[in-house]
Amino acid sequence: MRIEISPYSMRSYREGDAASLAQHANNPRIAANLRDAFPNPYTLEDAERWLGIAKTMDPITVLAITNETDLVIGGIGLVLGQDVHRFCAELGYWLSESYWGQGIMPRAVQAFTAWGFETFQLKRIFAEPYAHSPASCRVLEKSGFQREGTMRANVFKNQRFVDQHLYALIAP
Repeated sequence: MRIEISPYSMRSYREGDAASLAQHANNPRIAANLRDAFPNPYTLEDAERWLGIAKTMDPITVLAITNETDLVIGGIGLVLGQDVHRFCAELGYWLSESYWGQGIMPRAVQAFTAWGFETFQLKRIFAEPYAHSPASCRVLEKSGFQREGTMRANVFKNQRFVDQHLYALIAP
């Protein structure tokens, strides 16, 4: 599986990705904006464990974001809803700090959500960025998501309660 966002790509994870994944994911500024399941520090063993999970997913709902030389510099994925939420999915993503501010994530989110709507016949894709992450909110807004509200004290992150915003994109 591969989606081009030239000069970058999104593709399935594969053998050999662990070193670049660990290098770019090992950043407390990235982990601060993600769920606690994303480890900090992010070690080579964490990367290898993630690759084992990602490579066995069926269906594939996660992709590596890669640079011009095909090294992993980020990740993007969907968590598909079940039961009454079966036509919805939650979007998550991260990008190496050395690539921030270059317009990569809005292009990645747009291409990935288009693929997700088509592949899984979704009606709604949503994201729940932390309120302290305005850059993530801007990514979603640039990608066509609309803010639906704020969930106050919705999560416990880094020893404090944190608000989350709710953004959604509805299939055309």
